[in-house]
Amino acid sequence: MIDRTAAGAAPARLGPGDVLRVGAAGLRSRPMRVFLSALGIAIGIAAMIGVVGISTSSRAQLQATLDRLGTNLLTAGPGRDLFGGDAKLPEESVGMVARMPDVRSASATAKLEDTAVYRNDHIPVGESGGISVLASRLDLPRTVGLTMAAGTWLNAGTAKYPAVVLGSAAADRLGVSTPNVQVWLGSQWFTVVGVLEPNQLAPELDSAALVGWGAAASRLGFDGHPTTVYTRAREDAVVKVRDLLAATANPQAPNEVEVSRPSDALAAQQAGDRAFTGLLLGLGGVALLVGGVGVANTMVISVLERRAEIGLRRSLGATRGQIRLQFLAESQLLAVLGGVGGVAAGIVVTAVFATTQGWPTVVPVWAMAGGILATLLIGGVAGLYPALRAARLAPTEALAAP
Repeated sequence: MIDRTAAGAAPARLGPGDVLRVGAAGLRSRPMRVFLSALGIAIGIAAMIGVVGISTSSRAQLQATLDRLGTNLLTAGPGRDLFGGDAKLPEESVGMVARMPDVRSASATAKLEDTAVYRNDHIPVGESGGISVLASRLDLPRTVGLTMAAGTWLNAGTAKYPAVVLGSAAADRLGVSTPNVQVWLGSQWFTVVGVLEPNQLAPELDSAALVGWGAAASRLGFDGHPTTVYTRAREDAVVKVRDLLAATANPQAPNEVEVSRPSDALAAQQAGDRAFTGLLLGLGGVALLVGGVGVANTMVISVLERRAEIGLRRSLGATRGQIRLQFLAESQLLAVLGGVGGVAAGIVVTAVFATTQGWPTVVPVWAMAGGILATLLIGGVAGLYPALRAARLAPTEALAAP
């Protein structure tokens, strides 16, 4: 029989399947150590996928909310006059704003100062739970996008009588969940005719008790001046309407009008969430680095424990390159095991959290692909030194190892 190696023939090459089998065999011989090392990688990847997924799901929910409620809602309210006092909007401001060419609808509320609402007439004065009392126009739901959780909105009949609609938070604080319940409002009894669903574009209405414009004037001393004018503009003319809104709501003193766009506040909140997301991603990166150190540690110990195996393979004709490839394959497989587990765990965490919040579950494909690529990079870096160390072992030195 001819010895191909002795005759100077090239050593046999390892195909991809052979490399995977040899690498997997090395991992199967130490299952607990492999599991713990892969767990470190998985925790880092799961943290990163979870943070990205939850942030993306939150943004998807915000976008769905804005698509439903619209980004074309503007508000105008009284600011300060030249002497630093509280300004007032004219009584005709709602009508003037509604007549603007690019305005689809306009409505208003007015805060009734020194008027509070209580569950009954035995509650001490001042313990109203922060619930404000607002006079409201009948077209407010159409302009703001309010929906009812129970009961009905005010109508032309109930708006003149002691009837009230409660915001979602106000109803919770008063312990009211259904209509046809009486509350003590402005030192007289008012009947609850409806409860609102929460509204993200107008959160001030969630903690309010809303009464009719006419009932507020006749029963609660309302002077007719609105404190917030809600305006729905055409989508392609929001900026134009915003620039003209102050002058239209109060032509004599436009500098005393404060104009805002509620959707901008939601966008700013989302920007803050993105900054927090960056912090969490940094923490996930630290966890991923710790996992990479665990992989490197596992592979170094593996080289020390398997010097006899390395020497035997070298004496049978394995080249330094094949030894390097074997240990690199082991580290890559170890990292990929942790990466796949981490991606799966991150998706599960995102799905559970999003479901509990009522959000859509969104995990970007780039995040999943990036997680796997990150593990391949970590596996390559972590396994490079152990692979080079294993390849440098001489056959006689490795076989002589205890």
